[in-house]
Amino acid sequence: MILELKERIIDVLNLEELTPEDIDAEAPLFGEGLGLDSIDALELIVLMEKYYGIRLATASEAKPIFRNLATMAAYIAEHRTK
Repeated sequence: MILELKERIIDVLNLEELTPEDIDAEAPLFGEGLGLDSIDALELIVLMEKYYGIRLATASEAKPIFRNLATMAAYIAEHRTK
């Protein structure tokens, strides 16, 4: 699940300079770590809906889910419909 998610994030966010091995599953996705921004957060919300059938109602709901890749993968594993 984590490798698949890394590959999808690289693809969706056009992070061609990164490989899945470059992304630490425990590193923060925003700020330090991967350094994503609010536009990237919207892309991650769309990714979750498109590939996993998970619809998040608000960006504030996404904040704890997007703490790092591990928390995102755990949430997807528990709530996916696709």
